[in-house]
Amino acid sequence: MGAERMHEAITITDEESGLFPGFYRRLDIILESVAIALIVAAASIATLQVFCRYVLNASLAWPEEVSQWAFSWAVFVGMALLTGRNGHIAIGFLNSLIPPSWRMAHRMFVQIMMVSASVMLVVHGVDFMNRALQVSPAMEWPLTYLFMAVPAGGILNLVYLARPPKGQILRTLASLALGGLVYVAMRYGAGSVYGQNNSAVVLMIVGLALVLLEVPIAFALAFGAFAAFAPLGNVMLVIVTQNMSSSLNSFTLLAIPFFIMAAAVMNAGGITGKLVELATHLVGHFRGGIGQANVVTNVMLAGVSGSSTADASAIAKLMVPEMEKRGYDRAFGCALTSASSTLANLIPPGLGLIIYAALASVSVGALFVGTIAPGLLAAAALSGVVYVVSRAKGYGGDRKRSTGRERLSALWFALPALLLPVLIVGGVRFGVFTATEAGAMAFVFAILCGALVYRGLTVRNFVEALRESASDTVAVAIIIAAAAPFAWVLAFEQMPQKIAAAMSVVTDNRYFLLLLINLFLIAVGLFMEMIAAMVILVPILVPVVVAAGVDPVHFGIVLVLNLVIGALTPPLGVLVFTTARVGGAEVTSVFKAIGPFLVAMLAVLLIVTFIPPLTLLPIKWFGP
Repeated sequence: MGAERMHEAITITDEESGLFPGFYRRLDIILESVAIALIVAAASIATLQVFCRYVLNASLAWPEEVSQWAFSWAVFVGMALLTGRNGHIAIGFLNSLIPPSWRMAHRMFVQIMMVSASVMLVVHGVDFMNRALQVSPAMEWPLTYLFMAVPAGGILNLVYLARPPKGQILRTLASLALGGLVYVAMRYGAGSVYGQNNSAVVLMIVGLALVLLEVPIAFALAFGAFAAFAPLGNVMLVIVTQNMSSSLNSFTLLAIPFFIMAAAVMNAGGITGKLVELATHLVGHFRGGIGQANVVTNVMLAGVSGSSTADASAIAKLMVPEMEKRGYDRAFGCALTSASSTLANLIPPGLGLIIYAALASVSVGALFVGTIAPGLLAAAALSGVVYVVSRAKGYGGDRKRSTGRERLSALWFALPALLLPVLIVGGVRFGVFTATEAGAMAFVFAILCGALVYRGLTVRNFVEALRESASDTVAVAIIIAAAAPFAWVLAFEQMPQKIAAAMSVVTDNRYFLLLLINLFLIAVGLFMEMIAAMVILVPILVPVVVAAGVDPVHFGIVLVLNLVIGALTPPLGVLVFTTARVGGAEVTSVFKAIGPFLVAMLAVLLIVTFIPPLTLLPIKWFGP
C-alpha cells in the first residue's frame, strides 16, 4: 500500500506486547488519556475565548498561549503512543517489493533509524531546553517547560522502541545499540565525511532516502535535518529541536485537531447517513442517480470533515454496497468514491488548505473563499463523468423522483449538518472568529448535533471518536513539526532562491512555470502522500512562484489539487486503496475504473491553474 498509517493496535494483547504487557498497557492508557485531555482542553479554551469575546465583551490574554502549549505537549506525547502502535505515516510500497528473506532486516533498519532519531531528540532537546531563559508573554511561564516536550517525547519513544516482541529480545537490544551507534557516528564522524558546506544536499539525500526506505516520515525528516547539521556542532544542532517545538507553537495549526475532532464526532453522531439520504432524494432519480448522490454526499460531507481519507472510508461503507445492489459495478463504485472524496480537501475546511496556510503564512480565510469555485467545479466534472459512464453502461435511471415532501423532510433532518460549513466559512469571512476558533466551535456544534439533534452520539462512540481523532491529529502534526527544521535548512542554504534562478533560465513566463510545476507535482503525487509532499515542497516552491508573480493563495489551491489527484494514481493511490479495502473490490479493477475521473480532475486542474480569477475574484468580492 502507498503512504499509509502502519498497522495501529488500539488494544495491545499479551501476545503483541511481548515482555511487560501490563506496564505497556497502562502506559498506553495514560499517554492516550493525556493526549486526548490536552487536545480537548485546547478546544475548550478556544471556545471560552469566543464566549468571553461575544457574551462577556472581554477578550482574555492567555487562551492562545495555553492552547498552543497543550497542543505541543499532546503531539509529542502522542508521537510516542503512535510509535508503540506502529501508527506513524510511512511510504509503504518498498516492503512488498523486497524478498521476504530481507523483510526482517528491513524492519530492523527502520527501528534503528527511529532509535537514532529519538536519541537525537533527547540529547539536543535537553540542550535546547537548558538554553531557554525566556518566559511566555501572557502567562509568564518559563519556556523551558514548553521545550521539554521534545526530549520527553524522545524518551517515551525509546521506551516503546525498547519493548521486545516475544522471541525477539536480542534483535530489539541490537536495534537500540545500533541506533545509538548511528547517532554517535553521525554526530562525531559526519564532519570528516562531507564537511560543513553541503547541508542542503545531505538533507535532501538522507531525508528523502529514508522516506523511500519506509522509515516513518517524521523520523526520516528529523534525522535528515540532524545529518545536515551534524558537522556544524551543538549550537546548530539545537536548531533541529528548536524548530520542531516552535513549529507547533502556532494557533493556526490548532485548527487541524479541532476540525478532525468535529468530523469524527459528526460521523459518530450519524451525520453521514443523513447526508446520504438527502443527496439520494435530491439527485437519485437522474441517470446514474446513486452515483450522482455519491458526489453530492461528498460535497456536503466535505464541509464537515476536511479529510479525504475519512470521507472515502465512511462513504465507501454506505454507498458502494448500495450501488452494487442497483446494478453498478463494484469497482466503479469504489473509483467514484475515491475521486469524490478528494473534494474534502478542495472545499472548506479542507485540512490540506489549513496545512498550506500554516506552511506558507497565508490567510486561511482567503484559501477557504478562494477554493469554493474550484471545489464545486471539480464536483461538477465528476458528476459529468458519472452521467457519461452511466449512459454508456446503463447504470441508474430506475429510481422514482422523490416527492417534495420527502425532499423537505430529508433536508430538515440534514439541515443542522449543512449549517456547519456556513458557520465555518461565514464566521471566518466576517471576522466573527479565526479559523482555529471556527474549528473549536465546529467541535462544540458537532457534539450538540450528535447528542441532541441526531441522538446518535453516545458516551462510548464519543470516546472512540476522540481516540481516533487524537491519533489522526498526532500523525499529521508530528510530520509538520519534523518538516520545520527540514525547511529551515533549505532556507539557510537559500535553496528556493537557487531553484528560482535555475527556473528563470528555463522560462520567465509564469504560466509555463506553473505548467512545469504541475507536471512535477503530478510526478511527486505518484510516490508521496499529500502531507509529506506539502511540508517538503511548500518552503521550496512558494518563494519561487511568488518571485514569478503568482499569487500564493492561488498557488496553494493549485498545489492541493495536484496532490489530491496523486492520491488517485498508482502506485501510491491512498484513496483508491482505502475505498477498495472498505468496499471489497480488487485494487487493479478500481485503478482501471478511475481513469475517466482522473481525466476530469486533470481538466479541472488546468482550468484552475490558468484561469486565476476563478480563485482570486471571489476573494476580491467577499474578502479573505
